[in-house]
Amino acid sequence: MLDLTIAISVKNEEVNLPNCIDAIGRDFARRIVLLDSGSTDLSIQIARSREVEVLEFFWNGKFPKKRNWFLKEHTPLSKWVLFLDADEYLTSHFKEELKKLLPHTQHAGFWLSYSVYFQGRKLKGGYPLDKLALFRVGSGEYERIDEDTWSNLDMEVHEHPIVKGSVGFIRSKIDHQDFRGVSHWIAKHNQYSSWEAARFIRYASDPIVRVQWTWRQKIKYSLMRTPFLGIAYFFGSFFLMGGWRDGFTGLSYAILKMSYFTQIYCKYKEKSV
Repeated sequence: MLDLTIAISVKNEEVNLPNCIDAIGRDFARRIVLLDSGSTDLSIQIARSREVEVLEFFWNGKFPKKRNWFLKEHTPLSKWVLFLDADEYLTSHFKEELKKLLPHTQHAGFWLSYSVYFQGRKLKGGYPLDKLALFRVGSGEYERIDEDTWSNLDMEVHEHPIVKGSVGFIRSKIDHQDFRGVSHWIAKHNQYSSWEAARFIRYASDPIVRVQWTWRQKIKYSLMRTPFLGIAYFFGSFFLMGGWRDGFTGLSYAILKMSYFTQIYCKYKEKSV
Protein backbone atom coordinates (compact mmCIF):
# COMPACT_ATOMS: atom_id res chain seq x y z
CA MET A 1 0.00 0.00 0.00
CA LEU A 2 1.40 3.38 -1.02
CA ASP A 3 1.96 6.14 1.52
CA LEU A 4 -0.54 8.19 -0.43
CA THR A 5 -3.77 10.09 0.18
CA ILE A 6 -6.22 10.30 -2.71
CA ALA A 7 -8.63 13.24 -2.47
CA ILE A 8 -11.67 13.12 -4.77
CA SER A 9 -13.45 16.46 -5.22
CA VAL A 10 -17.18 16.16 -5.89
CA LYS A 11 -20.55 17.83 -6.07
CA ASN A 12 -23.44 15.66 -7.26
CA GLU A 13 -21.27 13.01 -8.87
CA GLU A 14 -23.36 9.89 -8.31
CA VAL A 15 -23.01 8.91 -11.98
CA ASN A 16 -19.21 8.94 -12.13
CA LEU A 17 -18.19 8.34 -8.53
CA PRO A 18 -18.71 4.57 -8.16
CA ASN A 19 -16.32 3.76 -11.02
CA CYS A 20 -13.79 6.32 -9.75
CA ILE A 21 -13.62 4.75 -6.27
CA ASP A 22 -13.73 1.18 -7.54
CA ALA A 23 -10.85 1.85 -9.96
CA ILE A 24 -8.63 2.91 -7.05
CA GLY A 25 -9.16 -0.34 -5.18
CA ARG A 26 -8.89 -1.07 -1.47
CA ASP A 27 -5.18 -1.80 -1.15
CA PHE A 28 -3.60 0.88 -3.31
CA ALA A 29 -3.51 4.04 -1.16
CA ARG A 30 -3.24 4.67 2.57
CA ARG A 31 -6.29 6.91 2.57
CA ILE A 32 -9.14 7.87 0.24
CA VAL A 33 -11.18 10.93 1.12
CA LEU A 34 -14.16 12.57 -0.56
CA LEU A 35 -14.21 16.39 -0.59
CA ASP A 36 -17.90 17.16 -0.99
CA SER A 37 -19.51 20.53 -1.72
CA GLY A 38 -23.06 20.00 -0.54
CA SER A 39 -24.12 17.18 -2.83
CA THR A 40 -27.86 16.60 -2.96
CA ASP A 41 -27.65 13.26 -4.79
CA LEU A 42 -26.23 9.93 -3.61
CA SER A 43 -22.55 10.91 -3.75
CA ILE A 44 -21.98 10.82 0.01
CA GLN A 45 -23.87 7.55 0.43
CA ILE A 46 -21.87 5.98 -2.40
CA ALA A 47 -18.59 7.02 -0.77
CA ARG A 48 -19.53 5.80 2.69
CA SER A 49 -20.84 2.49 1.36
CA ARG A 50 -17.32 1.96 -0.02
CA GLU A 51 -15.72 2.96 3.30
CA VAL A 52 -14.40 6.27 1.91
CA GLU A 53 -14.01 9.12 4.39
CA VAL A 54 -16.18 12.18 3.67
CA LEU A 55 -15.25 15.80 4.39
CA GLU A 56 -17.88 18.46 3.70
CA PHE A 57 -16.70 21.81 2.35
CA PHE A 58 -18.77 25.00 2.30
CA TRP A 59 -17.16 27.83 0.36
CA ASN A 60 -17.53 31.46 1.47
CA GLY A 61 -16.47 32.79 -1.94
CA LYS A 62 -12.92 33.58 -0.87
CA PHE A 63 -9.56 31.87 -0.47
CA PRO A 64 -9.06 28.99 0.11
CA LYS A 65 -11.02 26.84 -2.26
CA LYS A 66 -11.63 23.14 -1.73
CA ARG A 67 -8.21 21.61 -2.42
CA ASN A 68 -6.15 24.23 -0.61
CA TRP A 69 -8.65 24.05 2.26
CA PHE A 70 -8.03 20.32 2.47
CA LEU A 71 -4.25 20.80 2.44
CA LYS A 72 -4.42 23.50 5.12
CA GLU A 73 -7.21 22.32 7.40
CA HIS A 74 -6.98 18.55 6.96
CA THR A 75 -3.32 18.10 6.09
CA PRO A 76 -2.76 14.48 5.03
CA LEU A 77 -0.52 12.36 7.25
CA SER A 78 0.79 10.51 4.21
CA LYS A 79 3.91 11.50 2.26
CA TRP A 80 2.00 12.06 -0.97
CA VAL A 81 -1.36 13.44 -2.06
CA LEU A 82 -3.14 12.80 -5.35
CA PHE A 83 -6.12 14.94 -6.37
CA LEU A 84 -8.74 13.28 -8.55
CA ASP A 85 -12.00 14.37 -10.10
CA ALA A 86 -14.88 11.91 -9.99
CA ASP A 87 -14.68 11.44 -13.78
CA GLU A 88 -11.06 10.28 -13.58
CA TYR A 89 -10.33 6.58 -13.24
CA LEU A 90 -6.97 5.07 -12.29
CA THR A 91 -5.84 2.40 -14.72
CA SER A 92 -3.93 -0.74 -13.77
CA HIS A 93 -0.88 0.48 -15.72
CA PHE A 94 -0.91 3.80 -13.86
CA LYS A 95 -1.14 2.09 -10.47
CA GLU A 96 1.68 -0.30 -11.27
CA GLU A 97 3.96 2.51 -12.43
CA LEU A 98 3.20 4.51 -9.30
CA LYS A 99 3.95 1.53 -7.05
CA LYS A 100 7.38 1.14 -8.64
CA LEU A 101 8.27 4.82 -8.84
CA LEU A 102 6.81 6.63 -5.84
CA PRO A 103 8.70 4.96 -2.94
CA HIS A 104 12.11 5.72 -4.47
CA THR A 105 11.75 9.05 -6.27
CA GLN A 106 13.49 12.30 -5.32
CA HIS A 107 10.92 14.42 -7.14
CA ALA A 108 8.52 16.68 -5.24
CA GLY A 109 5.66 16.21 -7.67
CA PHE A 110 4.54 14.62 -10.91
CA TRP A 111 2.72 15.62 -14.05
CA LEU A 112 -0.02 13.12 -14.85
CA SER A 113 -1.39 12.30 -18.31
CA TYR A 114 -5.01 11.48 -19.14
CA SER A 115 -6.78 9.59 -21.89
CA VAL A 116 -9.73 11.75 -22.93
CA TYR A 117 -13.06 10.14 -23.79
CA PHE A 118 -15.84 11.98 -25.59
CA GLN A 119 -19.29 10.53 -26.27
CA GLY A 120 -18.05 7.13 -25.20
CA ARG A 121 -15.01 7.12 -27.45
CA LYS A 122 -11.35 7.34 -26.49
CA LEU A 123 -9.83 10.16 -28.51
CA LYS A 124 -6.66 9.43 -30.46
CA GLY A 125 -5.84 13.03 -31.32
CA GLY A 126 -6.21 16.55 -30.00
CA TYR A 127 -4.19 18.39 -27.41
CA PRO A 128 -2.95 16.14 -24.60
CA LEU A 129 -4.46 16.57 -21.15
CA ASP A 130 -1.83 16.85 -18.40
CA LYS A 131 -2.14 17.96 -14.78
CA LEU A 132 0.27 18.44 -11.91
CA ALA A 133 -2.04 16.63 -9.51
CA LEU A 134 0.37 14.47 -7.47
CA PHE A 135 2.91 15.97 -5.06
CA ARG A 136 4.53 15.54 -1.68
CA VAL A 137 2.49 16.77 1.26
CA GLY A 138 3.97 20.08 2.40
CA SER A 139 5.81 20.76 -0.86
CA GLY A 140 3.24 23.16 -2.25
CA GLU A 141 -0.35 24.12 -2.87
CA TYR A 142 -2.56 25.49 -5.62
CA GLU A 143 -1.91 29.07 -6.69
CA ARG A 144 -3.81 31.65 -4.71
CA ILE A 145 -6.40 33.72 -6.55
CA ASP A 146 -8.49 36.05 -4.42
CA GLU A 147 -11.84 35.88 -6.19
CA ASP A 148 -14.02 37.62 -3.60
CA THR A 149 -17.21 35.93 -4.90
CA TRP A 150 -16.78 36.72 -8.59
CA SER A 151 -17.27 33.06 -9.54
CA ASN A 152 -19.21 30.02 -8.35
CA LEU A 153 -16.34 27.55 -8.78
CA ASP A 154 -15.44 26.38 -5.30
CA MET A 155 -12.68 24.05 -6.49
CA GLU A 156 -9.33 24.75 -8.10
CA VAL A 157 -10.07 23.78 -11.71
CA HIS A 158 -7.70 26.03 -13.65
CA GLU A 159 -5.43 27.06 -10.79
CA HIS A 160 -1.97 25.58 -11.14
CA PRO A 161 -0.17 23.89 -8.21
CA ILE A 162 3.02 25.65 -7.14
CA VAL A 163 5.43 22.91 -6.01
CA LYS A 164 8.85 23.44 -4.43
CA GLY A 165 11.31 20.96 -5.90
CA SER A 166 11.78 18.98 -9.08
CA VAL A 167 8.79 17.62 -10.97
CA GLY A 168 8.71 14.36 -12.92
CA PHE A 169 6.30 12.66 -15.31
CA ILE A 170 4.14 9.56 -14.99
CA ARG A 171 3.90 7.98 -18.43
CA SER A 172 0.92 5.66 -17.83
CA LYS A 173 -2.40 7.43 -18.29
CA ILE A 174 -5.51 7.95 -16.20
CA ASP A 175 -8.86 7.60 -17.99
CA HIS A 176 -10.91 10.81 -18.12
CA GLN A 177 -14.55 10.17 -19.01
CA ASP A 178 -17.63 12.05 -17.86
CA PHE A 179 -20.81 9.97 -18.20
CA ARG A 180 -23.18 12.91 -17.65
CA GLY A 181 -23.47 13.81 -21.33
CA VAL A 182 -22.91 16.76 -23.65
CA SER A 183 -25.44 19.06 -21.97
CA HIS A 184 -23.53 18.86 -18.72
CA TRP A 185 -20.22 19.37 -20.58
CA ILE A 186 -21.56 22.57 -22.16
CA ALA A 187 -22.98 23.91 -18.88
CA LYS A 188 -19.73 23.19 -17.07
CA HIS A 189 -17.62 24.92 -19.69
CA ASN A 190 -19.93 27.92 -19.63
CA GLN A 191 -18.95 28.32 -15.97
CA TYR A 192 -15.29 27.79 -16.79
CA SER A 193 -15.28 30.43 -19.52
CA SER A 194 -16.76 33.03 -17.16
CA TRP A 195 -14.07 32.24 -14.60
CA GLU A 196 -11.28 32.41 -17.18
CA ALA A 197 -12.43 35.80 -18.49
CA ALA A 198 -12.75 37.27 -14.99
CA ARG A 199 -9.36 35.92 -13.94
CA PHE A 200 -7.66 37.37 -17.01
CA ILE A 201 -9.15 40.81 -16.48
CA ARG A 202 -8.10 40.85 -12.83
CA TYR A 203 -4.65 39.28 -13.00
CA ALA A 204 -3.25 39.62 -16.53
CA SER A 205 -1.15 42.62 -15.50
CA ASP A 206 -0.01 41.22 -12.15
CA PRO A 207 3.69 40.30 -12.45
CA ILE A 208 3.54 38.02 -9.40
CA VAL A 209 0.78 35.94 -11.00
CA ARG A 210 2.26 36.02 -14.50
CA VAL A 211 5.59 34.60 -13.42
CA GLN A 212 3.80 31.48 -12.13
CA TRP A 213 2.05 30.73 -15.42
CA THR A 214 2.98 27.56 -17.30
CA TRP A 215 4.07 27.87 -20.93
CA ARG A 216 0.62 26.74 -22.02
CA GLN A 217 -1.03 29.43 -19.93
CA LYS A 218 1.30 32.02 -21.44
CA ILE A 219 0.28 31.03 -24.97
CA LYS A 220 -3.41 31.01 -24.09
CA TYR A 221 -3.34 34.37 -22.36
CA SER A 222 -1.30 35.95 -25.14
CA LEU A 223 -4.29 35.28 -27.43
CA MET A 224 -6.99 36.19 -24.90
CA ARG A 225 -7.47 39.74 -26.19
CA THR A 226 -8.06 38.56 -29.76
CA PRO A 227 -10.94 36.68 -31.45
CA PHE A 228 -8.38 34.16 -32.71
CA LEU A 229 -8.20 32.24 -29.42
CA GLY A 230 -10.88 29.72 -30.41
CA ILE A 231 -9.71 29.45 -34.01
CA ALA A 232 -6.13 28.83 -32.92
CA TYR A 233 -7.27 26.06 -30.61
CA PHE A 234 -9.34 24.39 -33.33
CA PHE A 235 -6.55 24.51 -35.92
CA GLY A 236 -3.98 23.18 -33.47
CA SER A 237 -6.20 20.49 -31.99
CA PHE A 238 -7.88 19.15 -35.11
CA PHE A 239 -5.09 19.50 -37.66
CA LEU A 240 -1.71 19.79 -35.96
CA MET A 241 -2.47 17.41 -33.05
CA GLY A 242 -4.37 14.86 -35.12
CA GLY A 243 -7.92 15.38 -33.95
CA TRP A 244 -9.00 14.45 -37.49
CA ARG A 245 -8.10 10.83 -36.68
CA ASP A 246 -11.23 10.62 -34.52
CA GLY A 247 -13.55 11.46 -37.41
CA PHE A 248 -16.79 13.26 -36.65
CA THR A 249 -16.34 12.68 -32.92
CA GLY A 250 -13.00 14.49 -33.05
CA LEU A 251 -14.50 17.24 -35.17
CA SER A 252 -17.40 17.72 -32.75
CA TYR A 253 -15.04 17.86 -29.78
CA ALA A 254 -12.75 20.38 -31.47
CA ILE A 255 -15.72 22.59 -32.42
CA LEU A 256 -17.08 22.54 -28.87
CA LYS A 257 -13.67 23.43 -27.46
CA MET A 258 -13.32 26.20 -30.05
CA SER A 259 -16.68 27.52 -28.87
CA TYR A 260 -15.47 27.42 -25.27
CA PHE A 261 -12.38 29.49 -26.00
CA THR A 262 -14.42 31.89 -28.13
CA GLN A 263 -16.75 32.34 -25.15
CA ILE A 264 -13.77 33.31 -23.03
CA TYR A 265 -12.80 36.02 -25.51
CA CYS A 266 -16.38 37.33 -25.84
CA LYS A 267 -16.88 37.44 -22.07
CA TYR A 268 -13.50 39.14 -21.63
CA LYS A 269 -14.43 41.76 -24.22
CA GLU A 270 -17.88 42.25 -22.69
CA LYS A 271 -16.51 42.71 -19.16
CA SER A 272 -13.75 45.04 -20.35
CA VAL A 273 -16.14 47.61 -21.82
